[in-house]
Amino acid sequence: MLKKERLLKILEIVDQQEIVTVNELINTLGVSDMTIRRDLDELDKSGKLICLHGGAQKIANIEEVELSRNQKKEIHLVEKQEVAKLAAQKIKPGDTIYIGAGTTLELILNYVEKPETLRVVTNSLPVFEAWQKTEAELILVGGNYRRHSGEFIGGLTIKLLEDLKFTKAFVGVNGVNNDNMMAANTEEGQAEALGLNNAQERYVVMDKYKFNRNDFYNFYSLYNVDALLTNSSVAPDTLEHYQTYTKIEN
Repeated sequence: MLKKERLLKILEIVDQQEIVTVNELINTLGVSDMTIRRDLDELDKSGKLICLHGGAQKIANIEEVELSRNQKKEIHLVEKQEVAKLAAQKIKPGDTIYIGAGTTLELILNYVEKPETLRVVTNSLPVFEAWQKTEAELILVGGNYRRHSGEFIGGLTIKLLEDLKFTKAFVGVNGVNNDNMMAANTEEGQAEALGLNNAQERYVVMDKYKFNRNDFYNFYSLYNVDALLTNSSVAPDTLEHYQTYTKIEN
């Protein structure tokens, strides 16, 4: 079996079973453990499946149901830490920054130098709670609390954000597909869009697993952000495609 045929067969099996083990693939395809692991790694890097310990998972299995914040924070932690560090490098002393909701954005503080010089605005309760440990000037934008994501949304949130201006804004996404930035909830997306619109510099912060994924609500265009911050291990063909919409930093 040629490599291309083998990769297609792996994707077919994962699509049918949603989760598959390395041993199952070895028995089905009749190739070595090393070959299967190398194939899974390649498919993972190209965004076609998700590698697990001892197997692989169908990406659509993640997309079909919106995971809670507590579930999300346990997934792809190493990749999220890498991207959070990139975002922190954009922050300079004296900045007024907007940080949206998301488990990657919650990690930015870990890599920020001189947080006491910053003004931080957020509608995310977990982000607010993390920054409470610093001497930064901190503003929590209230509204209707959405427990699933840990953020405040709705008309009051929008009203409070409308008059605020930022030097930089950092938002997350549930996925990007071409120039579309996707959210699971319309009101969450509206708050993120307003945070971006009111900033001088606009950044979308996401791990590599968000590429080529749709969700319920298209809240912004990649054409209108200054850069997309992501992982260094993104597949070259994915980078080439998305660099037509915005600057990619990884």
